[in-house]
Amino acid sequence: MDTITNRRMMRVNEAARFLGLSISFLNKLRCSGGGPRFIKIGRAVLYDPSDLDSWLLSRRRASTSEGESS
Repeated sequence: MDTITNRRMMRVNEAARFLGLSISFLNKLRCSGGGPRFIKIGRAVLYDPSDLDSWLLSRRRASTSEGESS
């Protein structure tokens, strides 16, 4: 099991800035699927920086002709 100790979670605005996306687009990805994994506690939405890194790496392409994965 992955431990979360000593890891600082990011709120939506921080995660969007980290990813270079707008808050609105990150919110849409969370609702429609295909975005980075997140944690929901009450109304708070939190992102683990390692999940953001993993999501970014999964979006990496060598050319525009490569298919997208979600």
